[in-house]
Parts: sequence; C-alpha cells; structure tokens
Amino acid sequence: MAYKPRVVGAPNTLEHRVYIEDKDGKVVSPFHDIPLHANAEKTVFNMVVEIPRWTNAKLEISKDEDFNPIKQDVKKGKLRYVRNCFPHHGYIWNYGAFPQTWEDPNAIHPDTKAKGDNDPLDVCEIGENVGYTGQVKQVKVLGTMALLDEGETDWKVIVIDVNDPLASKLNDIEDVEKHMPGLLRATNEWFRVYKIPDGKPENNFAFSGEAKNKSYTLDVITECHEAWHRLITKAIPNKGEGYDLTTVNTNVADSPYKVDTNAAEYKNIPAAAPQEPAEIEPSVDKWFFLSGSSNL
Repeated sequence: MAYKPRVVGAPNTLEHRVYIEDKDGKVVSPFHDIPLHANAEKTVFNMVVEIPRWTNAKLEISKDEDFNPIKQDVKKGKLRYVRNCFPHHGYIWNYGAFPQTWEDPNAIHPDTKAKGDNDPLDVCEIGENVGYTGQVKQVKVLGTMALLDEGETDWKVIVIDVNDPLASKLNDIEDVEKHMPGLLRATNEWFRVYKIPDGKPENNFAFSGEAKNKSYTLDVITECHEAWHRLITKAIPNKGEGYDLTTVNTNVADSPYKVDTNAAEYKNIPAAAPQEPAEIEPSVDKWFFLSGSSNL
C-alpha cells in the first residue's frame, strides 16, 4: 500500500498539520488505520516518519484530533524544538512511530517497573536516506532501548528501512555496532541529555541503557499492538485517568469507532493547503555544550 502526506498550513506554525492519504486519496489515521505489518509474514513493519533526521521541530501524531494528523508539539503556547546537544544536531535518525501500537498507561511493564507513556511506540530509523514528515517506510526491526521518561516506560525501537544498502547486513542489534559503530552509544547519549538544556534532569534507561535484541523487541511490539487492539475495539475505554484518545478510524473492521467517508468527522478534514515554512527562531540553532557529556 502506498501512502502520501496531505499537508495543511505552513511548517513551524501552530496551524500546520500533516494528514496521511492512501493510494486512493482517502485520509487514514496513522495511529489506527495503517497496518502495523507490511507483509503477510509479519517480518516487515510500517513506520510513520514524524521527524526527518537532522531537524529540530518536535512533530508527533496527534492523539486528540480526528484521524490523528501529525502536528508540532506545543508547550505553554510555544512550538517545541529539540535542542542541539553537542555534537548532535536535531534528531540523529528519522524519528517516528509504529501504527496500531499503544503504550498502555494502565499497565506496568514487568521488566521496567514503569507504566506506558500513552503513545504509539517510538521508532528510530537508522538508514542513510533522510525521510520526510508523513512518509510511511517499510522497516525491519533490530532492537530497542527502554527510556524511563518522568516515571514512564518509553520504548525506542531501532529499525532500518528495508531498501537501505545496509539492510541485508543488519538483522539484530549486535549487527548495528558492527556496521554502524558508535550509533547505539550516540543514541543512548542523545536520549539521556536532550532535555537538559530546558532545565530538566538527565533521563534514565532501564537495563542500564543496554539495547535489547530483536526477539525481545518483537515481544514488546506485540504487547503494544495487543494493547492498541483492546483500545480500538473498546475492550478498554479511550478515556481514563491521565489520558483521552481519539479513536475514529475507517479501516479497523472490528472497531465500534469505525466510520465511513460520509461521516461528519471525515468531512471535517481540511483539503490540502501546503504553504512555505515559517521562519524558525535563531535560538533553535544554538549548540549546547554539556559538562561531562564526553563521559556518557
């Protein structure tokens, strides 16, 4: 299945949205409608790119708007940008999410001893090509890290585009260090320090920061896919303590939230209206030199 973005508004503005269209031009939810698996054998996964490598805007799938467009995160009325912590610039991979997954905030993971963060599973795609917001990549899973973010489990799944020149050589997490030396260490450092310039403490990891292997990661993905299925079929409510999720979809056959293209929610989706990006504040380009980061 081929997908393409429907862009509304100017990047770097509060109004900017990126919807996802299928091959027929129908808008689909990147949270609920795009299948997790891209092949019948369930060895290739669909990944939605939210943030292209080397960019700073903190874009994410909206959980509170119908059909879950990608939009820029906002804090205290201001658009959020990740800081540049030397030697990193922006995000150091194509960053995004697995559709049809959910880290359940009601469930405490037995290994991390922390509840889910109420988001789709985060994905770091480490291939050589820079992606674009709204791109749906087909990827193979290599491993995962378990960030503990403000008391919540926040898995960071490491994948590679199946079309990347290195894809045939990367089959499990140990292959990453062999063929891309330093990347896992840099990934650990990036997630540990990226909030420090905003006055927050260093993040921690479960498993002492170790990246878990492919087999373990596939179990995590299955758990989060099953949690999403309970959500989308109303086995558990889409509103609860600390969360309120939009579950409107057009493709999930056994979902009571499924609608057709004649529904009001669908007709309210805006037409494509792309605009040139707005200017970014110069402060976004600032480099932060963190004491002790060379020892991470």
